[in-house]
Amino acid sequence: MAEKDRKTKRYRVATQGVRAGQVRTQFREHSEPIFLTSSFVFESAEQAAAGFSGDSGDYVYSRFTNPTVATFQERLAALEGAEACVATASGMSAILSTALALLRSGDHIVCSTAVFGATVQLFGTILPRFGVETTFVSPTRNEDWKKALRKTTKLLFLETPSNPLTEISDIAGLARIAKAAGALLVVDNAFCTPALQKPLELGADLVIHSATKYLDGQGRVLGGAVLGPRKIVTDQVFPFLRTAGPSLSPFNAWVILKGLETLELRVRAQSASALEMAAWLEKQPGVARVFYPGLPSHPQHALAMKQQQAGGAVLSFELKGGKKAAWRLIDSTELVSITGNLGDVKTTITHPASTTHGRISAEARAAAVVTDGLVRLSVGLEAVEDLKEDLARGLA
Repeated sequence: MAEKDRKTKRYRVATQGVRAGQVRTQFREHSEPIFLTSSFVFESAEQAAAGFSGDSGDYVYSRFTNPTVATFQERLAALEGAEACVATASGMSAILSTALALLRSGDHIVCSTAVFGATVQLFGTILPRFGVETTFVSPTRNEDWKKALRKTTKLLFLETPSNPLTEISDIAGLARIAKAAGALLVVDNAFCTPALQKPLELGADLVIHSATKYLDGQGRVLGGAVLGPRKIVTDQVFPFLRTAGPSLSPFNAWVILKGLETLELRVRAQSASALEMAAWLEKQPGVARVFYPGLPSHPQHALAMKQQQAGGAVLSFELKGGKKAAWRLIDSTELVSITGNLGDVKTTITHPASTTHGRISAEARAAAVVTDGLVRLSVGLEAVEDLKEDLARGLA
């Protein structure tokens, strides 16, 4: 029965999200159990020694081996088409684990300017303390990535679509640039998830997830993941996690497993609603510009439609009245949730310049084109007409 549950590689995303990774216990449960235990017992000292050495494959300690977490890792690896997955406590701990596992003092990163504010802080402020430098470049101009390369460049890092402007990077093109330089291309796939985009198939070496977002899908728990070949994920990132301990809890892993069961349904439905909202916002007189990859007006629309299955559920738009207009719109909402999180079935709205990107410098915000009039909307599963009515109040 366990083997039947494991053989899901040939199935499609919707099926893998429901079935992949489950290994039933002797109780033959239909739903995956939660193993809420810090440690595991052995029949003998010899068995314990084999477990701790890694020779037996037995579960040892939930900081780095747990059946519920392992099920999540196997399921997400199946969805992304990856050889291996390491789960972490959050999306940022996934990025940190990747950096500290693969880099050393003197190494160099080339990173998109259009990444999450905390990622900018990590690469621009914290890693330099340990001798790792980062050059930030445009997410859409491949020639800028080439120019930024050094002999010490080890990682190219990007989000696509980006946060919050939904800029689209050419994954295949940047993969070729990274390979020629002997560097690794790392893609944050939190916005699209494997339901809409598979960076590994486009040439990326590693995929990062904030499982807090669409993988959970209901804003309940934190989680993260690093996916890619075993020689990197299992042999290099996992030993860091085992020692440093930025681990995903079994409970959070179980919650996200339940989220994966509906991942494709949710993301596709939310993407359809986001496209309708984006088209509607383009027609509003108070809106200067809408940023959404599914719109023909998006600068990288053709590329997005080539490497994604849909435009995604996040869009941003710039109001003509700047910060005052943006805050007035946000404060006028009654249905939409004012929060910095995204990927929820509940639609969320935020002002990136003063929230998600508020801690980075004004220069960094300008480079990322995060203006004072910019508003980010993460479209959920509510009726689209209700969402339009909620925003129309503040746009009037």
